[in-house]
Amino acid sequence: MNSFEIITIYEAILATTGQMLKAVQSADWENLIVLERECGRLTKILIINDESKMLSGELRQRKVEIIRQILADDAEIRTLTQPWMVQLQNILSNTVTNVGYFRHRTRQ
Repeated sequence: MNSFEIITIYEAILATTGQMLKAVQSADWENLIVLERECGRLTKILIINDESKMLSGELRQRKVEIIRQILADDAEIRTLTQPWMVQLQNILSNTVTNVGYFRHRTRQ
């Protein structure tokens, strides 16, 4: 994989994280899951191909800019999903508690 292809993959990850952020903002959880998988697929491509490639100064700078934007998107996604994850955890916890209570009551 050449330097241009590597930068193209980084740009695809950036585009995907941007779409993930929009999915979170619109509470489109199903699309978020699809996009997370795509981001993982693209990341695996980089892991396999990027380690031995040294980028020129301009491309290296572009890579750094892209990574910073990806991290900013990721931080915003985490900020927006954190309350939802806590709420989901509470719902699941209450469900498990209620199921246990129901099983206990039906055995008596």
